[in-house]
Amino acid sequence: MLEALGLDGVSENVYRAVLAHPQAEFNMLRERLGLPEAELRAALDKLSELALVRTGFDQPHCFRAVDPEVGIQAVIARQQERLAAEQQRIEQIRLAAAQLAADFTVARPHKQIDGIERLDGIEEIRERISLLVRGIRTEVMTLAPGGAQSEASMEAAKPQDQALLERGVRMRTLYLESVRNSQPTVAYANWLTELNGEVRTTASLPIRLMVLDRRIAIVPTDEENSRAGALVLTGSGTVTALCALFDTIWDSAAPLGSASSRDREDHRGLSPQESEALRLLGQGLTDDAVAKRLGVSPRTARRIAADLMEKLGARSRLQAGARAVAKGWLTGEE
Repeated sequence: MLEALGLDGVSENVYRAVLAHPQAEFNMLRERLGLPEAELRAALDKLSELALVRTGFDQPHCFRAVDPEVGIQAVIARQQERLAAEQQRIEQIRLAAAQLAADFTVARPHKQIDGIERLDGIEEIRERISLLVRGIRTEVMTLAPGGAQSEASMEAAKPQDQALLERGVRMRTLYLESVRNSQPTVAYANWLTELNGEVRTTASLPIRLMVLDRRIAIVPTDEENSRAGALVLTGSGTVTALCALFDTIWDSAAPLGSASSRDREDHRGLSPQESEALRLLGQGLTDDAVAKRLGVSPRTARRIAADLMEKLGARSRLQAGARAVAKGWLTGEE
């Protein structure tokens, strides 16, 4: 139940035992729970780190549980701070990647310089990816924004995907939440997971990206038209940053086979999709731009905006923005 707070089953059981038995001693907990000493100590250390359990001031060998409402709210507040920091870092990486792509879209006499190879057109992209894929040994990580995928592209990808998975290559793919409404995309994702591929969804994705073996990254030169060209990046610093971007989004995304993260509301009563829409609107993006980032139709983006206004009790978007800042839903810098 408390996995979302970073607690495993053992730590949760220890926390419940300390709740039920205030001033519980270490040996009593070990006997009651039947846990090895090292495992119990690790669980108590984790609970202490999260400020859910503390030792008594006058009885340091005894453990007391912090009031769940107070302790868990404190954990949530810390996680929200970390999430906000990660969101800011993701945005910085996205902007850096976009700037990098922009710097190299201008025609140059040479297509390749240190750590960067430029591909022009969909045929060059497909040929280069096909060649690179043959050498993959461990992992493929993909960010696939844009909503539902075309059936033709998914069918064309199946032989290559199957060959990689049968070789034991780990495949992780991130789609937008909106693909859950696309039966063909869901069917393809289910096919992947049956072959031990991993698929998750999230509210928005900053860029289109493929990373091979954590040493080669491929990004489009134009986010609006990914078929126009791509950059193959091998510089260790750039690829490491893009891997960090992927891992950060992956850790907070929902497996496609589970309940959508849209069904999980935060302390404001907002789903991750609504929270991302609020952030984008706060930055001044239009409904069409928000729709593109969320992978939904402009009509759906307008509906999400209307729902946010209703939750804020606002009659206009200007009033909604002011109330969002006043409530702490936006920082005022977004």
